[in-house]
Amino acid sequence: MLDAWSELHGGIDPRESFWVERWVLLSNACARPLARLGISPNAITVCGALATAIAFAVTFAGHGWFAVAAVVILLAAVLDGVDGAIAAQTGSATQWGRVLDTMADRWSDMFLAGIVVMAGAPPWMGVVIAVLTLFLEGTRATAQAAGMAGPGRVTVWERPSRVILAFIAMVAATVVWQIGLSDSDADALAATIAATGAILAMIGLLQLFVAVFRQTRGRPPESDSSLP
Repeated sequence: MLDAWSELHGGIDPRESFWVERWVLLSNACARPLARLGISPNAITVCGALATAIAFAVTFAGHGWFAVAAVVILLAAVLDGVDGAIAAQTGSATQWGRVLDTMADRWSDMFLAGIVVMAGAPPWMGVVIAVLTLFLEGTRATAQAAGMAGPGRVTVWERPSRVILAFIAMVAATVVWQIGLSDSDADALAATIAATGAILAMIGLLQLFVAVFRQTRGRPPESDSSLP
C-alpha cells in the first residue's frame, strides 16, 4: 500500500518520514471498510471538500462553535487521505479522480484560509495565505506540465501544514474565548497564527521555486504536434 500511495503522489516515498508513513497507514486502515462497502474514492473526495466548507460555515455561529469547527477540520483531513487509500486498495484511480482531487484541495485551501480569518486574523492576512498557496500549487502544476517529475519538493507548506494552521487557529480561539481574554488579545493571537502561516507559505514557495528551477532549467520545451 505504501508503494501504491507513492505512485499516486508523484513518487514520494512515505517511508522517508515517520509521520507520513504513519499517516498513510492510518488512512489505509480507515479506507478498508469503506472500500469493502464499494464507496468510490471520488465520493470521499467530494465529502472531504464539503466537510471543510462546513467547518468554515460553522464558524459563523460564534465562538462557542469553534471547537466543533476544529473537529470537522480533522474529519476533512482524514477524508483527504482516505480517498487516495481507497483508490490504491481497489485499483480505481483515474485521471478524472486526480483532477477532482486537485480541485477539491484548492477549494479546501481557500476555506482553510477563511477559517483563520474567522478566528480573528485580519482579512488581508487570509488573502495573503490564499494567494501564496494558489501560487505555489499553480507553479507546481505548470512545472509538472513542463516535464518536472513528481511534486518537485515537499515543502513546509503542504496540505497538512494548512490543515494544522486552521486547526490551531480554531483551538486557540476557543481557549481564548473560554478563559475570557479581551477581543484585542484574541485578534492579536489569531494574527500571529496567520502570520506564521504566511511565512511558511512564502518559505514553501521559495523551496518549490528552487526545486523547479533546478529540474527545468536547460530543458527544451516539448514540441506540440498540434501546432501548425
